[in-house]
Amino acid sequence: MKWRIPLSDVHLGAEEATALQRVLQSGWLTLGPEVRSFETEWAQFLEVADAVAVSSGTAALHLASLALGVGPGSEVIVPTLSFVATANAVVLAGGRPIFVDVRSEDDLTMDPEEVEAAITSRTVGVVVMHYGGYPCDMDALKRICDQHGLFLMEDAAHAPGAKWGERFLGSIGGAGCFSFFGNKNLTTGEGGMVVAPAPEILERVRLLRSHGMTSLSWERASGHAWDYEVLGVGFNYRLTELAAALGRVQLRKLEINNRRRVELLKKYRTDLSAIPEVKMPFGEKEGVGHLCVIVVEEEGARDGLRRHLAERGIQTSLHYPPIHLFKFYQETFGTRRGDHPKAEDLHRRLITLPLYPTLREEQVEEIVESIAHYFR
Repeated sequence: MKWRIPLSDVHLGAEEATALQRVLQSGWLTLGPEVRSFETEWAQFLEVADAVAVSSGTAALHLASLALGVGPGSEVIVPTLSFVATANAVVLAGGRPIFVDVRSEDDLTMDPEEVEAAITSRTVGVVVMHYGGYPCDMDALKRICDQHGLFLMEDAAHAPGAKWGERFLGSIGGAGCFSFFGNKNLTTGEGGMVVAPAPEILERVRLLRSHGMTSLSWERASGHAWDYEVLGVGFNYRLTELAAALGRVQLRKLEINNRRRVELLKKYRTDLSAIPEVKMPFGEKEGVGHLCVIVVEEEGARDGLRRHLAERGIQTSLHYPPIHLFKFYQETFGTRRGDHPKAEDLHRRLITLPLYPTLREEQVEEIVESIAHYFR
């Protein structure tokens, strides 16, 4: 179906085309100097020492989990209101995800009180997800992790460029993971990045992303290495030069695109305030506008409203079905409906509306008017 107003759209232009052409003319397409430049520029942007680029946000979460010590017998506390990759990465590393609920329908990030209550002798860490580009309560979560000797990992897929205080999200915990999927604030199509304050964590991620090899094809081709050793079983989680070239251009646009997203969110919030049947979470909390989410007061209205918008060519989505309700997690880990009632209730009432830098104000007005028309 061709949507008149899609859920998301990619902001690409001549700069991206020029960057891709540069890589094509170089004749080197796999992990090489373009990737390294992207890593360096990303680290400079986040004001951290270094970064490691990988093939996806899921790869970033998986490798960071392994580097932080997740393995068989370990438990990792994760939000249930997140994309399934947040929990899948723990499972891929051999651990058991322990789900926690959101704080409220006004704050869809994970509840620090539930995090502390979920800690057992087998808990090794906590993974936070900065939902919609809004920060979790990092002071409370970091204090809990420090008190209990746990790692704190940030799933910052929604939040490139967002801050908690003076620090960028993703740079606060023991590792930060980013996604550059096609609908993200910064996109390379597929891609991801890991940052960490400890050099040994990044070295572990760097080793694991390419089969545990001590040197890469580019290093051997350019004469910087003649041979390689394999220090362990790794993965093929390499980022391509083409994706890195896109990422470098997208990074230069990130701040202005984030500002535009926030401006559009403010317009949504103002215009939607006249419709009592819906509300927008997060109030005046500052973020980078990855998602525009509304909560309908009556759960029975959600699907009807989505159909009404679809009939008008307006695409919507749901972020997210609670992970603990998926069949795999119920059958494998014994999670059940009723375990996390706030997230379960929200799932029946959440709708994600279109949001992207090229969305126009008049399109926001049309979307809001369509919502108002449905309830009238």
